[in-house]
Amino acid sequence: MSLENKVGAALFEVIDPELGVNIMDLGLVYGIEADEDNNVVITMTLTTPGCPMHDSIKNGVTYRVKQIEEVHEVEVNIIWEPAWSPAKMSDKAKAMLGFA
Repeated sequence: MSLENKVGAALFEVIDPELGVNIMDLGLVYGIEADEDNNVVITMTLTTPGCPMHDSIKNGVTYRVKQIEEVHEVEVNIIWEPAWSPAKMSDKAKAMLGFA
């Protein structure tokens, strides 16, 4: 399994505390890249630019990814374009939140 896939799997354990759904099923993670030194860059967004859980989610992502043994450094980039919408959620998240 590639390091990017390991990171993606680990991010299913990071829960948005306001919605109670993991950030992967919410569609908040836009990209995961690892370089030859196993430094990881995660590009993601949040549900709203004023999200009060900004630091909590970003710190949760960093903490969880650093638990993967081969990861050296973690950088989390929060972006706002493209904007998040409920259409980015998995069917599982939509069902959990009553969208389905």
